[in-house]
Amino acid sequence: MDWFTAFCDKFKFVFVENDRYKLILQGLGNTLEITFFAALIGIAIGVVIASIRSTYDKNIEIMRKRKGFGFIFLTILDLIARIYLTVIRGTPTVVQLLIAYFIIFESATNGVPIAIFAFGINSGAYVAEILRGGIMSISNGQFEASRSLGFNYLQTMRYVIVPQVFKNVLPALCNEFIVLIKETSVAGYVGVHDLTKAGDLIRGRTFEAMFPLIGVACIYLVLVVILTSLVGKLERRLRTNER
Repeated sequence: MDWFTAFCDKFKFVFVENDRYKLILQGLGNTLEITFFAALIGIAIGVVIASIRSTYDKNIEIMRKRKGFGFIFLTILDLIARIYLTVIRGTPTVVQLLIAYFIIFESATNGVPIAIFAFGINSGAYVAEILRGGIMSISNGQFEASRSLGFNYLQTMRYVIVPQVFKNVLPALCNEFIVLIKETSVAGYVGVHDLTKAGDLIRGRTFEAMFPLIGVACIYLVLVVILTSLVGKLERRLRTNER
């Protein structure tokens, strides 16, 4: 049992002495805060961009024949959406975070809101493409049937298309949010005390790498498992309601 005693002593030294576990708790809180609000921003941006892109793709032929202000306005919106998607998906997340902190908000002192902004903008591009793919997978017959019932385009999207899209893209959205949780680990680049930064601080103060870093990895793993389990339950409930 000597190995167990040595394990306990090392654990107490790394996490318990000087209340170093509080660094982990603070980092975990910041990680969850960044992830939650960034996900909300990502969903909001994703819905808007996906709506613009899918509306353009499904109606551009008709609108091109009619011309007019609607065609020009939708074309401009689609161009802006395409530029946003190209830039965000074509540059590394950590570079976007550094640009947000050192250029856009260079006078800021709190890195958490900046991290929320940067990760939210980044997530919005991927959520948009996930939702757009789901919308484009719905057959045009459902759009036409809804129109024949008197629904306009917005009503069709709200009552007919979006409920189906949500169920279809839920697994992909879950994967995006899992990626988002892990992406927040680079927030330490701008001085944010996130979970990964907390583990690194403990490593620097104790000169012990295994316990803090393996501990941080285990916490991330638990978060991902919990999120996956919750989404699995939601998927089963949606299938049950569908029957």
